[in-house]
Amino acid sequence: MERIKSWACFGGRQEVWRHRSAVLGCAMEFAVYLPPQATEKNARLPVLYYLSGLTCTWENMTAKAGAQRYAAEHGLILVAPDTSPRGVNLPGESEAYDFGSGAGFYVDATQAPWSRHYRMYSYVSVELPVLVAGHFAADPARSGIFGHSMGGHGALVCAFRNPQQYRSVSAFAPIVAPSRVPWGEKAFTGYLGPDRAGWAAYDATALAASTDWRRPVLVDQGSADEFLETQLKPHLLADACSRVGIPITLRLQHGYDHSYYFIASFIGEHIAHHAAQLKR
Repeated sequence: MERIKSWACFGGRQEVWRHRSAVLGCAMEFAVYLPPQATEKNARLPVLYYLSGLTCTWENMTAKAGAQRYAAEHGLILVAPDTSPRGVNLPGESEAYDFGSGAGFYVDATQAPWSRHYRMYSYVSVELPVLVAGHFAADPARSGIFGHSMGGHGALVCAFRNPQQYRSVSAFAPIVAPSRVPWGEKAFTGYLGPDRAGWAAYDATALAASTDWRRPVLVDQGSADEFLETQLKPHLLADACSRVGIPITLRLQHGYDHSYYFIASFIGEHIAHHAAQLKR
């Protein structure tokens, strides 16, 4: 791995690293915030992964969310990967904002040509945690995950599919039922093929019925979000979790939209939610 950027931030360091991904078959970048506690002798800190939404990179969260202050207060390492493979130059991957580059949807594609590189689920849940544990003062046994929109979908899927790997999960305006909304239907058809039976493995609302996850789930959703009724539909997840006893808190935040102004307003509460569970 190669560190390509580093800044002092709230007593710690905001860094960006580049590495060659064996899972994705390309070079990838990810951001990591190391709080001041990371410099302590024999430090092993909880680690919190943040998955961004459509069109984003690691930079959106690190520059706009204001998360570093709270990560420093709670002593959490904060990791933000990219949202898709980069530089693989597949035909058509840059033609739309909601499919291809910047829109990996945190699935392992099964359809050619996407299956060669678009394996963001395995990258986030398998390859990246190994890199983080091997290069930073992170305790992989105390890992949490959260995200926004497409990234909220990815965070919920990773947690529900891997309840022994993650101790905490939350989401901002997540796509909770991608099999049932236009964004997800387009992406899943392209990456996974037309057989909807295979889509359930990456649909948090469908996974709720079979997951062993029983820790608290926090979801914040803005009431003025332009995508609320067409793409997000958080009530579907709340209903699915209630049916099986997954403790979920769905908060409808009046007047907030889909932007990082919304995320920045509640990021401190989300990090506190994770810290409470990761430090137990």
